[in-house]
Amino acid sequence: MKTVRLDKFLSDAGLGTRSQVKTFLKKGAVSVNGTVVLKPETKICPETDAVICRGVPVTHTEFFYYMLNKPAGFVSATEDKSAATVLSLLKDAPGRGLFPVGRLDKDTEGLLLITNDGALAHRLLSPRHHVEKTYYVRAAGSVTAADLEKLESGVEIGEKALTLPAKAKLLSVIPSPEGSAVSEVELSICEGKYHQVKRMFHAIGAPVLFLKRLSMGSLSLDENLAPGAFRPLTPEEIAALKKE
Repeated sequence: MKTVRLDKFLSDAGLGTRSQVKTFLKKGAVSVNGTVVLKPETKICPETDAVICRGVPVTHTEFFYYMLNKPAGFVSATEDKSAATVLSLLKDAPGRGLFPVGRLDKDTEGLLLITNDGALAHRLLSPRHHVEKTYYVRAAGSVTAADLEKLESGVEIGEKALTLPAKAKLLSVIPSPEGSAVSEVELSICEGKYHQVKRMFHAIGAPVLFLKRLSMGSLSLDENLAPGAFRPLTPEEIAALKKE
């Protein structure tokens, strides 16, 4: 059976960096099969050895999955020289190699999946799989039935082809004292071109004022998550995503 260093095992299990878990070891907070272990280089077998850290059994988890309610002002990247990234909101989350699945614009809010499962991310983002993404859109002007039909049938956004068929539902048109109006629309698309939703609404003459992603495939934003908050996905949510 394969053996690994104890400090690597603890770090990979999400208990902290190598230096952090070495501190736990020095303090005698880690035991293997009932015996306190102080040396980080100690080899263990994850499949058979019972590891306890600070009184809690430790099991190896390879992949981690989190739902983030992304607030405006954060970029969907693992690092950025000029702006805070969405990963800065998950500083205390267990898991190595986490990254956002796809991108939401800096000013866009809502559902963002954070994981280290590259295969799942590739499948969800692949154009071949047409995973549906739903957005709440607040746009300037009065969106008409004809506009909705254009959004659904495909519009010109400067690409080689029209956008793929979409689903568009008018939620409300809010009049303004100044004479203009604001329209609320729910839009579902199955592709992910750069700034696609904003470009689609620009094409119908209704610039986007606010944009929030509500769902991605089977995964819907948890209404109990405040902006900037996150939670692990449930086993049921993970299983459903893997069927997309």
